[in-house]
Amino acid sequence: MNAAYDILIIGGGPIGVACGLAAQKAGLSYIIIEKGCLVNSLYNYPLYMTFFSTSERLEIGGIPFVSINPKPTRPEALEYYRRVATSNQINIKLFEEVREVTPNAGEYIITTTKDNYHARKVIIATGFYDIPNLLQVPGEELPKVTHYYRDPHFYSTQQVVVIGAHNSAVDAALETYRKGANVTMVIRDGEIGSRVKYWVKPDIENRIKEGSIKTFFRASVTAIREKEVDILTQEGPITIPNDFVIAMTGYQPNFSLLEKAGIRLSDDGKKHPAYNPLTMETNMPGIYLAGVVCGGMDTHVWFIENSRDHADKIIAHIRQ
Repeated sequence: MNAAYDILIIGGGPIGVACGLAAQKAGLSYIIIEKGCLVNSLYNYPLYMTFFSTSERLEIGGIPFVSINPKPTRPEALEYYRRVATSNQINIKLFEEVREVTPNAGEYIITTTKDNYHARKVIIATGFYDIPNLLQVPGEELPKVTHYYRDPHFYSTQQVVVIGAHNSAVDAALETYRKGANVTMVIRDGEIGSRVKYWVKPDIENRIKEGSIKTFFRASVTAIREKEVDILTQEGPITIPNDFVIAMTGYQPNFSLLEKAGIRLSDDGKKHPAYNPLTMETNMPGIYLAGVVCGGMDTHVWFIENSRDHADKIIAHIRQ
C-alpha cells in the first residue's frame, strides 16, 4: 500500500492534468493514474484532426497554448499537454488502470492493475473515448471492423463503409475518399449531423450530392462478412462489396467504474451521474467528477473548453 495522498485523480487527459495542476498549486499531495499514455484520448484521435476550438480555449492551468494555426491540430495539442505535464513535473503514473474505488474509514482505497493506493479524496476524470457504442450486429467482431479511425492511407483503393453522421464519421469518409477509397456512408438519420464542423459540412454535403461518396440515409448495417456488408435501406435490404468498416458510432464513459464506486446513475437511459454542479462532488462524499464524464451518455455536452473550471471548483471545495 502506497502512502496516503490528499487526492487521487483517475484519468491523465487534459482535465485530469488540470486537476493535478490545481492540486499542486494548492499545496495538496496528489497522484494521477492513467490507463494509457499521457492524454491518451487525444493520442487516439485521427492523425490529421483539427480541433473545433481555438487554442486559448484549450489551455489549462493558465499556461498559454501557442498554435501556428487558427485552430490547433492533434500534434500541436499533444505537444502542448506534454510540455505542460513535464515542465510542471506532474505526478502521474501511466499505463496503469484503476479497477476499484472502495471507501475505508474516512478515505478511499484505489485498486489498480499494478498497485493499491489510499487517498482522502478521489477525482474521476476518465472521459468517454475508451468504450465504443457497439453496433450489436453479426460480424462486428471481425478484424476488418474498427471503432477508431486514425490514418486514411491505410484504406487506399479499398471498399470502405463509414457508419455515422457526425465529425468523426465525416472526417473518416472525406479523408479516405481523398486517398482513393471507394466510400459508402450509412447514416441512421435523414441528414449529416448538425454539429459537424462548419468548414467541413459543405464539403461532405457536396461530395454526397455529386455522388463521389455514396450515402444511405435512414439506413443501418445489419450484418458484416469478410467481403460484404448488409445494409437495410429505405428501399429495402441490399448487400455491397466491402473490405473495411469504420464504425463511428460514438463512445461512452466507464459506467462500471462509477457504479462500483457507489455513484448513482440516472435510470432514464442517459446514465447521468449524480453530482453537485457547484462543487462537482458526487453522492459519495469525497468523490468528484471532472470533464466529459459528467455528461453520462450525453457525450456532446462537455468538452475541454467548458469543463476546465471543474478543476478549480473541486480544489476550492476540498480546501474548505
